[in-house]
Amino acid sequence: MAEPPAAFGGPAGQAWEQAVLPVKARRAGCRLIVNPANLAPLAYDGNVVVVHDAAAVVEPGWYSATYAAWQRVVMPRVARRARAVIVPSEFSGNEVVELFGVDPGKVEVIAGGVDDRFSPEADSARVRQALGLERPYVLTVGGLTSRKNFGVLDEVAPALGLEGVEVVVAGESRRELERDAPASGLRYLGRVPDALLPGLYAGAGAFVLPSLHEGFGLTALEAMKSGLPVVTSRRGALPELCGEAATYVDPHDPAEITAALLDALSVERPVQAAIERASRFGWERTAEGVDALVGRLLEPGAA
Repeated sequence: MAEPPAAFGGPAGQAWEQAVLPVKARRAGCRLIVNPANLAPLAYDGNVVVVHDAAAVVEPGWYSATYAAWQRVVMPRVARRARAVIVPSEFSGNEVVELFGVDPGKVEVIAGGVDDRFSPEADSARVRQALGLERPYVLTVGGLTSRKNFGVLDEVAPALGLEGVEVVVAGESRRELERDAPASGLRYLGRVPDALLPGLYAGAGAFVLPSLHEGFGLTALEAMKSGLPVVTSRRGALPELCGEAATYVDPHDPAEITAALLDALSVERPVQAAIERASRFGWERTAEGVDALVGRLLEPGAA
C-alpha cells in the first residue's frame, strides 16, 4: 500500500487519506476510524471525526486559497456523514451544528488537556540561557497566522518596552496559513522545542493571546497551568475555556491590551486560580471521553 505524501495534512495528504484509508480499514475489518484533525475519508461509513474549529470556513482569508477551498468543500460533508463528531468546546460544537448542519445528537464535547510538565516550577533559567532571553518578557505562543492577531502586539510592545519588558513570540509559519507581515517590535523565537516550552512559560511575567478565533486555546491553558496571569480575547472558546481565571480584552484595541498586560505584570506569581482552572483539563480525561464514546458506538445495535 502506498505511503502518504510528505505534505500529509495539506490537500495532497488529505486526498491520499480519502483514497487509501477506506481500503486499509476494510481490509483490517475496522468498524470505526477515529480521525483526529478535522477531516476523514468520505468513502468510509464508520468515521468518528474531531473538528477543532471551523475557522477555515468562517474566515477563508486566514488560509491559502487551496487549503480554504478544500476545507470548505470536504469538512462539512465529513461532519454530516460521521457517526460522531468530537469537538473541544461548546463553541466549536455550535459551529458544527449551525454551519455544517450536523445533527446535535452526533456532537460530543470532549475537551483537550494540558500536560503536567507545565508548572511554575519548570526550569526557566536554563531556557532563558538557551534562548538568549535576558530581559523580562510577556509571552505568546502559536502558529504565525493572521487569526492569532499577533500584529496587534506590535502596538503594545513600545509601552511594555518602557517598563523593560519585551514581547516574545514562540511559533512558526505553515504554508497553508496566511499570516500578517512580521511585526517589527516583537521578539520572534520561531519553533521552540517541546522540551523547552514549560520553562519558557514559567519564565514569563504574563501571557497574552489576542486571537480572533479559537476552537479551544491550548496555549492559554498551558500558560495558566504554569501559573501565569493570562490576558486573552473575548473571541471563540476562550471565555469558555479560561472562565474567571483570565482577563479579557478587545483583540483590536491595543490600548486595552497594553493596560491589561501592565496590570498582569504586577500580579503576584503564581496565580493559583489559573493553575486550578487549567488542572481541570487533563489528557487522561480526554482519552477516557474518547474511549467511552467509541465504546458506545461499538455496542450492538448502536446507530
